[in-house]
Amino acid sequence: MGDRTRLSLLMKLSDGQMRSIANLSVDTEITRQAVTKHLRVLESAGLVKSSRVGRESQFTLQPEPIAEIKSYLDEVSQQWDDALSRLRAFVER
Repeated sequence: MGDRTRLSLLMKLSDGQMRSIANLSVDTEITRQAVTKHLRVLESAGLVKSSRVGRESQFTLQPEPIAEIKSYLDEVSQQWDDALSRLRAFVER
């Protein structure tokens, strides 16, 4: 998700609609082949899923891993907030 192109592809898929490689390549400066490579990386990470519809591969977002990451980051954020609150209370004594 740290790659700008992959993040852009995830954003395009975030509405839950299936999209073809051709559709995902529209309005980009990269080739369909490059889009395909990025989608395969996202698929191997479990962030998108592909299925064949006729002669095309269609891709959809898999939101579960993203929800898990968000949950983890929320926990870490809360831990930092708690630590900063304790530090503030200590410093203000």
